[in-house]
Amino acid sequence: MSMRRLLEIAADGVGSALAAQAGGADRVELFADLASGGLTPSHATLAVSRDRVRLPLFVLIRPRAGDFLYGGCEADVMLRDIQHCRALGMDGVVLGALTAEGDVDVALCRELVAAAGGLPVTFHRAFDAARDLPEALEAVIGLGCARVLSSGGHGSALEGANVLADMVQRSAGRIGIIAGAGLAASNIADVAQRSGCTELHASAKALKRSAMQHHNRALSGLALDHQQSDATQVAALRAALDALPDRR
Repeated sequence: MSMRRLLEIAADGVGSALAAQAGGADRVELFADLASGGLTPSHATLAVSRDRVRLPLFVLIRPRAGDFLYGGCEADVMLRDIQHCRALGMDGVVLGALTAEGDVDVALCRELVAAAGGLPVTFHRAFDAARDLPEALEAVIGLGCARVLSSGGHGSALEGANVLADMVQRSAGRIGIIAGAGLAASNIADVAQRSGCTELHASAKALKRSAMQHHNRALSGLALDHQQSDATQVAALRAALDALPDRR
């Protein structure tokens, strides 16, 4: 049976999640603070998204910017955020943690996966920061994660396409490999073909211009415009994937 490739949109807030839906995405990874690489969104962001978005919503569990080495208090925050996601009816969570040596923090991640209570878990791009990607892949599989989001350890999924292809082969169907980082309508089909990944992840972001008529230019650190996923760009990503032959 032929099946089309799945498009996941990284949505920084409700507006981006709605744009993902309007543009034809299949799933949303919901988070806050795109500039820092993503953090766990607020209660209201989760609740309003759940009310208004019909797509599956996977929530990023990341308590702060920076590295993926977490202490006890941060672990408690992540555990409670996962419980909160379950209570609000989210469809999955996106998480990850490393040891100081650059290995997957199996002990902490096992707690986090258990807290998900059967919700599908994606291991996020902490994976790309791991010391040894093949070893990290086996650890993530052992945790029972449904998917891992990766650029193959490179700055973009296009640069890491060959590594992603190796990951697909190594995983042998034991886990889904999502190609992500730097994907656009101009390269997503190439990455899909070269990597063999059947799930692809992009932000489809565009600059959203402020409607403010008054601007105090003395506030140099306060930018009026912001980045948000754009339905037209989502649709272009979807069209580029749909132009490929169906996977079987």
